[in-house]
Amino acid sequence: MTDSSENDRSGRDKFRVAGDKVIATIRELIREGNVRRVVIKNDDGRTLIEFPVTIGVAGAVLMPVWAAVGAIAAIVADCTIEVERTDQPEDHDEAADSAEEPTT
Repeated sequence: MTDSSENDRSGRDKFRVAGDKVIATIRELIREGNVRRVVIKNDDGRTLIEFPVTIGVAGAVLMPVWAAVGAIAAIVADCTIEVERTDQPEDHDEAADSAEEPTT
């Protein structure tokens, strides 16, 4: 997926990717379900785009973001994607866990 990646203690993962793989990498990360925010930076460390990822965001809502990411990918050779993650994946259903309490 990426050329290199690293974790830090702040709950952020950093991925170094080629410009032509930016969109595919972001889509794959969002599918994991525990991504809260995505930041794309250039080689100098300047933030090119930063956007939150909310629960239930559909493809049509993200179209302007994908267009911007695509434009960035076209002009940069390499970039760093920083991903802020939540503590647990969004597909975890706490209500289902509490519903499984034994009945007496």
